[in-house]
Amino acid sequence: MKKIIYTVVIGLVAIISSCDDHLDTDNLYEKSLDTFYRTPTDIEEAMNGVYNALFVGGVHSNEHVAANLMSDVMLGGGGPDDKSAKDVDNFLDPAEDTYRDLWKETYNGVSRANAVIEAVQLNDFKRFFETAAEAETFKNNTLGEAYFMRGFLMYRAARFFGGMPLILTTDADRKAPRASMEETWGVIASDFKAAAELLPKRKAADFPLATYGHANVWVAKAYIARAYLYYTGYMTNVEKQAADALPLYDGGSISKADVIAHLEDVRDNSGYKLASDFRNLWPYSYVNQNARDYDPEGTHPVLPWAENEGLEWVGQDGPNSSIGTGNHEVMFALRYGLADWSFGQQYNNRVCLFFGIRDHSMVPFGQGWGWGTVHNAFYNSWSDDDPRKQGSVIDLNSKDPDMGVDGWNIGKGDHNTGLTNKKYTTIQHNGPDGVKGMFYYLLNMVHGDPMQLWAAQDFYYLRFADILLMHSELTQTADGINAVRARAGLEPVAYTIENLKEERLHEFAFEGLRWFDLVRWGDAESGNNYFGVEAAVNNSGTEGSYKVSYRPETKGLVPVPEGEIRLSNGVYEQNPGW
Repeated sequence: MKKIIYTVVIGLVAIISSCDDHLDTDNLYEKSLDTFYRTPTDIEEAMNGVYNALFVGGVHSNEHVAANLMSDVMLGGGGPDDKSAKDVDNFLDPAEDTYRDLWKETYNGVSRANAVIEAVQLNDFKRFFETAAEAETFKNNTLGEAYFMRGFLMYRAARFFGGMPLILTTDADRKAPRASMEETWGVIASDFKAAAELLPKRKAADFPLATYGHANVWVAKAYIARAYLYYTGYMTNVEKQAADALPLYDGGSISKADVIAHLEDVRDNSGYKLASDFRNLWPYSYVNQNARDYDPEGTHPVLPWAENEGLEWVGQDGPNSSIGTGNHEVMFALRYGLADWSFGQQYNNRVCLFFGIRDHSMVPFGQGWGWGTVHNAFYNSWSDDDPRKQGSVIDLNSKDPDMGVDGWNIGKGDHNTGLTNKKYTTIQHNGPDGVKGMFYYLLNMVHGDPMQLWAAQDFYYLRFADILLMHSELTQTADGINAVRARAGLEPVAYTIENLKEERLHEFAFEGLRWFDLVRWGDAESGNNYFGVEAAVNNSGTEGSYKVSYRPETKGLVPVPEGEIRLSNGVYEQNPGW
């Protein structure tokens, strides 16, 4: 399987193009701002630099880690020395620059996107293409991707930090003050809108495997909806300033009706659809098949539960994936791959390592650091009739051999509830090199420390299920909710905001969305959550209880890195509550 990972830094690695003319550049080996951005190959390399900003070094700057630890359904966990995870879980700042890599990579990516936007608007690329139409398609597609990625990087950061400095050109003042929420989200909305207008409309299955992972028109339209829901919710329920439209930076706004129209376009025309079984979205549904590639005569599956349920992984390389049955549901993902210590851990999915089962290496579940244990009150409230419960949570307390957990014993790590997420955890099986991660064998990894680097599982930013649930929320109709429920084999329900919230909780548990939902609904401080609810835990062998108290004075934001405040010479102001 060919994994695509955006580890290209501008000017470092040349991407081979099918068009020989693309290689015609003035200064191939000593590129500078004066000689770069002149050819389509230059632009492709530069866009890979933009995508590269999705990867962050500091683990708490990882969106998936931070958002899950702050959510109400996951606890801090880890071992006695993992103070930082416990602090984040308790809305404390473990260090003055906890989230600095998120801030830094945001502006690395924004700067690179600005350069691409300006270069593509300035330069004429017609000589590299057979027709003017092809050149125009290249221009529009590149601008659309660059606008989307600039908006996405700002969107990712603004949900954590709030108002951000607006640096929208290559020559803009790097010490601009933080903008207001309205101004910040106006830029985000404008970039998403520009992307939706520029990117070509193609069916999901028509995007080639080689470009899977790039943004497209349907993703841009979906993020207009996400931005609308977050901004209007935050302003209304946190800032107490009622908002029913998403502002645009240069004036005007995006209305609820506009957003609904975008979602219906995605729903009806994109070609994305729900996977037939929710559980087939996750790698555990493939571990038996992969193990059999090395033991074709084996009669005992390594995960009998998946075998008994007839699960078949859809893969994680889009509709045309060479592994699995084809993934028509995931619309946008952070693409992980063959990590190596020389590049740093950020190029493999550290959530699987950090949120994996502590101090237990069991087939098919590998060892991890035990962060993000699952709140047992949440788990107990989830109906056993919903197959997503068993498909999302590993119940270690069951010691069920069909689940592969008969070798587990409590007493390892803190905040241990005997419950851990099943979506993002290390999967392993036996093979020629012994028990190794499934991706180790699937991708033929050859690096030196596989346990910490073999989690090449993509992080799903956006699934088609969210198109349906966002549509239900905005239209206050049950069609989207019930389509998602029907996939899980559940009876239909009437639309209520309570049913909508419960559906999102169960569909997207541990996918990094719950925290932002709580904030935008005002539920982080309303009591409509599991904050303040005691969890029965085991702390490294000692029974106890644990609960988290949300601090409403933070307004759902994390601290601006103190290092950045100092570098700004006091231009940046710290967020409230920090």
